[in-house]
Order: sequence, then C-alpha cells, then structure tokens
Amino acid sequence: MKNDYEFLNTSIDGHILEVTINRPEVYNALHPPSQQEFHEVWNEFADDEELWIGIITGAGDKAFSAGNDLKYQASGGEMTAIPESGFAGLTNRFNLNKPIIAAVNGVAMGGGMEIALACDLIIASDNARFALPEPKVGLAALAGGMQRLPRQIGMKAAMGMMLTGRHVEASEAKELGIVNEVVEQNKLLETARSWAKQIEECSPMSIRATKQVAYQSLGEADLQKSIKGQYSAVGELFKSEDFVEGPKAFAEKRPPKWKGR
Repeated sequence: MKNDYEFLNTSIDGHILEVTINRPEVYNALHPPSQQEFHEVWNEFADDEELWIGIITGAGDKAFSAGNDLKYQASGGEMTAIPESGFAGLTNRFNLNKPIIAAVNGVAMGGGMEIALACDLIIASDNARFALPEPKVGLAALAGGMQRLPRQIGMKAAMGMMLTGRHVEASEAKELGIVNEVVEQNKLLETARSWAKQIEECSPMSIRATKQVAYQSLGEADLQKSIKGQYSAVGELFKSEDFVEGPKAFAEKRPPKWKGR
C-alpha cells in the first residue's frame, strides 16, 4: 500500500487498512485532488488479497468530514475531476465486497455523511453530528445520501433530516439506526479497531459473501427469488480454501487459519 499520499494517511494492522483524511484545516472537506487519492486507495484495497477490512476516519477531534470543499469550489478550483467511483472514491463503488467501518470523530456533513452511509458500520464519537444540509446552500445530496438514508432508517425519519437539513447528534443517530455504537472521543478508534478485529476473526470469504448478498438482495421484494439468486461471492466461498478450513478447524478444536481465497 502506497503511503505517500498528500491528503490521506494510511496504516495497516494485520489485514486491516486504516485511512485518515488529513485536511483538518478545512474540517477534512474533500476537493478533487483528495478524492483522486481516495480512488487510488480503495482500488489498492480492493486488489490486495491481504487486506480484508477498511476503517476510515478524519484527522483531529472536530470533523470526520465536512463534505465537499465549498471554499475550494468558490475560489474557482477545478471540480470536474471527481472519480467514477464517487465521492471519496467510495459512494459509487458498488462492487466492493470487503467491509468498511466509518469512525466518525466529529461532524459528518453533506458528503461527509454520505461517505459514512456508504460504509458498512458506523462508530461515532459522542461529539459526532450528522446532516445532509445541501438544500440550505442550493445543492442536493447527490453522492448517494438521498438514496441510502431512506433505505437505512426508513422514509419518514430520512425525510425529516433531508427536508430540513437539520443536524442530528450521535445519540439520536444511534436511535435512528444510522450508527452502530457511540463512544467517548478518546475511545473511538479503539472501538472501531475492536469491531474490525471481530470481523477479522471470521472468514473473509464468508464476510464478502454476506456483504454481497445483503446489499444485492435489498431491493428484491420476492424473498424466494432473493434466496435462490446467484451471487458470485457465494460461489467463490464454496470454491475457497476457507470453506474447507472452517469446519476442519472446528472439528479439531483449534482457531481457523483463514486464507481469504
């Protein structure tokens, strides 16, 4: 994994990749150069067989991400070079079966909230705040927020946020179902890493199959069709070494040695 990014910091612990947005002077807002770096990071993450889980957070203790860098845009900065993989190289990346955890350390506004919604788990610090305030500045949450939020918390709760642009604190976000866990600021990364370690104990092939089926079947109203559907990650699981190793380790009463292939 490349580690000389200008706007991101990366680190690896075992099979876990941690990515930190490093623009605290603008509340970790993203502009096209930083988004291109994200595109490269997630491409590497997807292609690396030794990386199984991702964590994304923001530098400092004030912001996960304030979303799109409006000051950069207002100053005439080039805004058209957003990668095809979407905001933060993630919101349009629908073929990534590896799980990603958002460790939200402060405000997650607009595109920042859309990054978090595109992740599979959200761990929030007790000072985190979430909002899709784009209508207040004549914009709209076009990086998936308008689609993902209703699917994750229901239409009425989502419309209550989106039509007002109001800020939702971490405790309410937990009640709404946006957030998996709320912890003190100084325990945020420790908690996110703990979730990642629990996932790491499972077969990465099983995890990828689980993520793919859960998301791809979400829009299928017919339960029977959904269950009988063809999922590539399930086929890969059945052909994998992990599919043999799991039951074998269980029978031998030892921890499994996952290969991820």
